[in-house]
Amino acid sequence: MTSDLPAFCRLTPIERAFNRAFGFLIRLGFGLPHNYLPEVRGRNTGRIHATPVDLPEFEGGRFLVAGRGRTPWVRNAEVAGEVTLAKGRIRQTFPLRPAPAEEKPELLKAYLDRFKLTVQRYLPVPAGSAPQAFVDLARHYSASSSSTPVSCNGQFAVFELLPPRTGGERPSEHQPPVLPSFGPSVRRTEGRPARGLP
Repeated sequence: MTSDLPAFCRLTPIERAFNRAFGFLIRLGFGLPHNYLPEVRGRNTGRIHATPVDLPEFEGGRFLVAGRGRTPWVRNAEVAGEVTLAKGRIRQTFPLRPAPAEEKPELLKAYLDRFKLTVQRYLPVPAGSAPQAFVDLARHYSASSSSTPVSCNGQFAVFELLPPRTGGERPSEHQPPVLPSFGPSVRRTEGRPARGLP
């Protein structure tokens, strides 16, 4: 790990403008089935912040992966312990379970293999690699090669979305539907059994 690298890869002005425009479309209900806006409250300002993400499925569960490192939304989510996913009229809050280091290699592999066109530039491991290639990456990495136009220390945060809290909530005709499935989830042949969200 290189300590003088920032905790996350900063967006360029063009990327920030694209994220704002794309986030606006997602909020209207557009975008690919796996595109969502995670909303988190700022730990200092109290304001709600949102940024577009790709939401991968793995073993029947759904995960948030911070491909650019420990960005501000990641730090806010770590403090809050939950995140609200928004898209169109869908808006649902999920508790978060930080994935331990031993689970991250297969999760990062599934994330990169599915979304390589948009996230390969942040990971030095090529898409299609075996899970073993992600072991060191699951801890830290330094991205500074000429083929990677960003630099960060690779503190990848991976969260599993746990079933949404329903205790104490009164049914309402205005309650948004649960997140729809957008296709078969990636599964591994060994390890913990698959778990789906209710």
